Parts: sequence; structure tokens; C-alpha cells
Amino acid sequence: MHTATHDAPPFKYSEAARNEVLGIMKKYPEGRGKSALLRALHIAQEENNGWLSVPAMDEVAATLGITSIEVYEVASFYTMFNLSPVGKYVLEFCHTGPCAIEGAERIIEYTKLKLGIGKNQTTPDGLFTIKEVECLGACGYAPMMQVGEFFHEHLTEAKVDQFLEDCRSGKISKGTWKMH
Repeated sequence: MHTATHDAPPFKYSEAARNEVLGIMKKYPEGRGKSALLRALHIAQEENNGWLSVPAMDEVAATLGITSIEVYEVASFYTMFNLSPVGKYVLEFCHTGPCAIEGAERIIEYTKLKLGIGKNQTTPDGLFTIKEVECLGACGYAPMMQVGEFFHEHLTEAKVDQFLEDCRSGKISKGTWKMH
């Protein structure tokens, strides 16, 4: 995984986002601001074009009243957080046992070749990023990938081709990524 850089632009939560984080913190006992960390990171990532820069993680730390290293440790552990800029469509391929048995590695390699990028890389046009992630809990629908909130199951090369074409043509945009 790429690491966040210190030379990224400054980051501050929007007023609405900051209020949401403060509201989440109120659900926990005083001094337990760290309990809101995962949601606070998601909110920062949403407001920072899909990734967590060092300034964004520092803002999370300051808002929660914890150290920056506590935030970096959590953000770097979970694959749902991106520590470098990502494309509009983040293709998260499950590559664990059941998906691998059903051909995930072949589909991942096909997609890498098709897009001309490797794992954790983004296409030059900024549309696609490929990630390999741990089990997404859809073993019965392998091989599969998650894009945004949606699963794309029983993947074949033809389904990958159609998905990429639909993204490029604008048929698939945020909020309408679901495809079977």
C-alpha cells in the first residue's frame, strides 16, 4: 500500500462533517474520543476525494483529541482506507481462498492487463484503481469485486469488460454502480 505524503494540501472537515464527528463522539464516555475513529476516518476520506492524506489524518486526530500516530496505525491497517489518491472507481478484488479457487487471480491479472496498471495503482485518466482485499463475505458469489457499496459477483472477463466500458461511457456513476 502506498503511504500518505506530508506535502498534500491542508485539510479541514466541513462544518457539517465536523458536527457529525462531534455528534458521534458524544455517544461515548468522556475521554473515549478514539471510539469514533473509524467513522471519523470514513468522513475525512469522503471529503478528501477518496483518500486520507497526512493533513486529513492529523485533522481527525485533533478533532478526536488523540495522537496522530493512533490515527495512522488504524488507517494503515484497514484496506477500506486509501493512503494515496485513488481513481473514481476503486476496484476492490477479493483474493482469499474461495475467490481464488473460483478464478479471482485470473480475473485480477486480466483487469491489470486490460487497464495497464498494477495493484494499488491508478490509471493515468484517474478513472480506475485496483486493490486486492481480504474476504468481503461473498464467498458463494466468487470471484467478486466491490466498487463503492456494491458487489459485482461471478466475475468473468466479459463482465469486467462490460463494467469498464459502462464506467467509461458514463452509464455507471456514483450511486448507480450496481451491476449483476
